[in-house]
Amino acid sequence: MTVQHDPSVYERIQAGEQFQELRRRYRSWAFPMTVAFLAWYLLYVVLSGFARDFMGTKLFGNINVALVFGVLQFVSTFLIAWAYSRHAAAKLDPIADELRGEAESRDEVGEGAK
Repeated sequence: MTVQHDPSVYERIQAGEQFQELRRRYRSWAFPMTVAFLAWYLLYVVLSGFARDFMGTKLFGNINVALVFGVLQFVSTFLIAWAYSRHAAAKLDPIADELRGEAESRDEVGEGAK
């Protein structure tokens, strides 16, 4: 069974102060982190293409700078995912849970009136 939702409930929530705060908190974390990660990734790509001597510098054994930077790409991806999950749990989820509860209670009230 498909439940039909009153779009006005969601429009009211979206226009509310709490939802705007949720969006602000998300964007203030996600946009700078995205820019930082893309800059880090592009640095790796540019160095691989134009600084071959530097990237080929052996650090120990057969391990060179390019390999270390490549592995650090994976490490930074996992660190960003971990940091985002902590940020979301602390700053986003409490507001999202309140908004979800509000939407569900408004939906139930709307369902009873029909």
